[in-house]
Amino acid sequence: MILFTSNKLTRLLRIAANKPSAFRTGTVLKSGAVCCVQPNRNQGSVDRTSLQGSVDRTSLQGSVDRTSLQGSVDRTSLQGSVDRTSLQGSVDRTSLQDRQKQQMARGLPKHKPVSGVEHVIVVASGKGGVGKSTTAVNLALGLLANDPSRSVGLLDADVYGPSVHKLMNLQGHPELSDKNLMIPLRNYGVPCMSMGFLVEDTSPIVWRGLMVMSAVERLLRQVDWGSLDYLVVDMPPGTGDVQLSITQNIPIAGAVIVSTPQDIALLDARRGAEMFKKVNVPVLGLVQNMSVFQCPKCLHQTHIFGSDGARQLADTLGVELLGDIPLHLNIRETSDRGQPVVVSSPDSPEAEAYRKLASAVIRRLQEVNM
Repeated sequence: MILFTSNKLTRLLRIAANKPSAFRTGTVLKSGAVCCVQPNRNQGSVDRTSLQGSVDRTSLQGSVDRTSLQGSVDRTSLQGSVDRTSLQGSVDRTSLQDRQKQQMARGLPKHKPVSGVEHVIVVASGKGGVGKSTTAVNLALGLLANDPSRSVGLLDADVYGPSVHKLMNLQGHPELSDKNLMIPLRNYGVPCMSMGFLVEDTSPIVWRGLMVMSAVERLLRQVDWGSLDYLVVDMPPGTGDVQLSITQNIPIAGAVIVSTPQDIALLDARRGAEMFKKVNVPVLGLVQNMSVFQCPKCLHQTHIFGSDGARQLADTLGVELLGDIPLHLNIRETSDRGQPVVVSSPDSPEAEAYRKLASAVIRRLQEVNM
C-alpha cells in the first residue's frame, strides 16, 4: 500500500484551498468569480462587459440608472417586491423575512453524514489546558469498555495542536486503501486519525484558514472509517473556524463540554456551549475535570481549581453535569505513556469515573434523539 505523508497532504490542501469547498460558509456564485463592477458613466447604467467574468445574467435583470440611485429602486434590480412606498416606511416585514430565510437556507452548506458513522460526538472546551483531549480519549475507550459490541472511532480535529496520537501510543503514516482513502491507525480496539500522523511532533503547522478547513474535511471524509457506532471528535479549543465548519457540515449527535471548576475556564466553557446552541447542536452536558486533588499520602482532598463551578454553570445553562474527573497522578502518568487510564488501570476510581461519563453520554444521546 501507499503511505500518505505530510508532503502529499500539503500539496492537496494547496490545490483544495483554491477550489470551492463544502466547508466554506457563505454563498458561492456558480458561474464564476466577479472581479469588479465598473459603472458606465456615459450611459448611467451598469456595463455588463465590465464584470470581467461569467456572471449569471439573471443577476443583472435590468439596469440601475441615475434616477434609481436618487430614490427610485427598480423592482427588477432587487428581484423582489420593494417599491418606493416600501422604502418610505411601509415595509412588508413578513415577506422580507421569508425571503431572507430562503436566501440563508440556499447559502448555508448542507449536512452530509460521514460515511459509515452512525453517531458523531464532539468533545470541546472553551480554552486549552483543561484536559479536553485526555477526556476525549478516555471517553472513547470508556464507550468501548462499557459495551465491547459497539465500534468506536477517534478523530483528532485539533489541527494545530494534535495530541491523540501521543495519548493512544500511535505513530507512523496512514496507508492508502484501494479506494484512495486513508486507513486509520488502531490501538486498544479504536481506529484513530490525527494530524499527528502526518507531521513531525516538532514541526509547526503554519497554515491559513482555507488549508485548515480542507485538512479537517479530508480527515473526516477521506478516511476509511469502516462501520462505526460512535465517532468521538476531539475538537480544537475555542469557538473558531474548525468548530463552525464541522458543526455546519456534518450531523452531530451531541457535544460534550469539558472545563475545570476555575472561574476563568468556566467563562470560556459557557461561550462554547452557547456556540453549539446557536448552530443547533445538542449539548449533552458538561464535564468537570480536575475537580479535586487527593494527596496520595494522607488522602486529604483539596479543590485546587475551586469546587462545583462546572455544576453551577450546568444549572445556569440548563444542561446536565455528566461527570466529575479527579486531578490524579495516575491519569497524568498513564496518558504520558500512551496507556490511557481506562485500559491501563481499569479497576481504579479514575477509570470508573470515565466509564460513568461514557454511560451518561449514551443516556443523554438517547434522550436528545428520542
